[in-house]
Amino acid sequence: MGSRYSRNSRRPTPMEEDPEVRAGTSQETGEVEGELEADEEGVGSGPDSGDDSDSGDFDLAQVLALLLRSGQVRLIQTRGSGIALLRSSDSDEDDPTSCSEACCPEGDSQPDTKTLDDSDFKQEVLLATARAQSFSPPQACITRMLKQREVGLPKRCDGFTSGQCSWIGSSFVPNSMRAVAQYRHKAFCGQYSLDGSVFLSACQDQNIRLYNVANGKFQEFRTIRARDVGWSVLDTAFSPDGCYLIYSSWSDAIHLCNIYGDYETHIALDLNPSERRFCIFSLTFSSDNKEVLGGANDGCLYIYDRERNERTLRIESHEDDVNAVAYADDSSQILYSGGDDGLCRVWDRRMLSENNPNAVGTLAGHSDGITFIDSKSDARHLISNSKDQTIKLWDVRKFSPPEGLEASRRAVANQNWDYRWQPVPKRVRTSSARLAGDTSLMTYRGHGVLHTLVRCRFSPVHTTGQRFIYSGCSTGSVVVYDVLTGKIVEKLRGHKACVRDVSWHPYEPKIMSTGWDGVLGLWEWRRRIHDPLDDSDSDELWEDEEEEDRKRRKRSPRKDGKRHALSNLPSSIMGEVV
Repeated sequence: MGSRYSRNSRRPTPMEEDPEVRAGTSQETGEVEGELEADEEGVGSGPDSGDDSDSGDFDLAQVLALLLRSGQVRLIQTRGSGIALLRSSDSDEDDPTSCSEACCPEGDSQPDTKTLDDSDFKQEVLLATARAQSFSPPQACITRMLKQREVGLPKRCDGFTSGQCSWIGSSFVPNSMRAVAQYRHKAFCGQYSLDGSVFLSACQDQNIRLYNVANGKFQEFRTIRARDVGWSVLDTAFSPDGCYLIYSSWSDAIHLCNIYGDYETHIALDLNPSERRFCIFSLTFSSDNKEVLGGANDGCLYIYDRERNERTLRIESHEDDVNAVAYADDSSQILYSGGDDGLCRVWDRRMLSENNPNAVGTLAGHSDGITFIDSKSDARHLISNSKDQTIKLWDVRKFSPPEGLEASRRAVANQNWDYRWQPVPKRVRTSSARLAGDTSLMTYRGHGVLHTLVRCRFSPVHTTGQRFIYSGCSTGSVVVYDVLTGKIVEKLRGHKACVRDVSWHPYEPKIMSTGWDGVLGLWEWRRRIHDPLDDSDSDELWEDEEEEDRKRRKRSPRKDGKRHALSNLPSSIMGEVV
């Protein structure tokens, strides 16, 4: 119904993740697309794909794919003939993956927060960041807070509360980047382990690199050569115990690898799909480490049981590709999925069966496909990134009515552009109207979703109280939103191509950005010289501290004398005074 591609029709080439090969559905490019779809046997497969069938026969699609992969040519959109070949020596001005602020939606100057203001979510975030009305507001100056802590104030605790720690941490949003790694190919995935000691990077060169990032280091300690790769590794995940990782690509299997040890474990977990062209776009471990959940291009959810060593469930979940999956919390009983049909679905693992593939509920409000989902890990809230150039915040207790599902399906079906290689249409870039039946709590605008499945996430609990949402961007930026106001806190510019993945360290003020320019960017906080256009909390914080210092230096002699007199009092009396 809302699917852009029929289930029974031939699908585009396996390189879903790159606009240079999958040309889209525009009428202008119909002939070229038909040629590319003629035969995908071996197209986009790497040297380790293991597919030797018809190795001596290469048609136009295969040759073109090899040239595109090597970087010798690329496809660009033209007004007359639809698509043209551009040699690598030509100008980059028309590169469809190059940065362009012009095609990125502007952030809302006055976001609509009415629904969010009346929600439990707002109170939870205020409480987590020591800003709830039932508590005294935090001091505006960190030095004063440190002083009060050292002298034992407030008396009700020995140190900072978790909320105060989060408030302090959220004042130091990373704002300065340095490149810690540079690859010759596009980098697709990058994430910190749960304890923040390891960083994983997956690149189009079919290498998965593991870095030791403990104690300020960034040292590569292991490289895993990915197997059976079509085009690139598209998603990765750490196991809950931090000992293993899994990755997926255009392949019938996902692969499990060990992180530590002298010997390499590299196991293929066969999902036995029914379609010849198959890819898991998103995958994750269950919290008990027993199952792997994945979302695939055939519109199905797959669950692989590690103890039984077999696929146990295949659930028809969406009308088009499933681009994102996530667990709601550590219980791993509630699942989320998002697809190219523009819908988020909520599933109960305890009720899930192939004979009864019914979702608990559906969240509708996006007008185009969903690229990523991140859970707040509270079993209630999640965010979804979409090709409609927005992030939406959801409460799973508020499912969408039937008219909401129909409105979303209709909006997705009416899309006539392809995000992989076309710029964002003006009507999409400037639209702020809510669809009928949209039950989202909040909508965030100001980042670009083009070329690939761009990720967005909640900021860490420990250091920020999940006060922020941050996302990659097609313009080569990392965009950080205030989750309660919807305004952009930081737009971190440092990459020359699309930033596909972002990962905030769970315990330190650091963000890693993974870009299609082959750069791994490490973002850290640096004090800035005051800029009239920069209204970041960090600058205001330091201005408050400097103002406090000036007041201290101008303190009247009378007050100084009083303080001196108090300091000479006996300690027992001084304790009563304080």
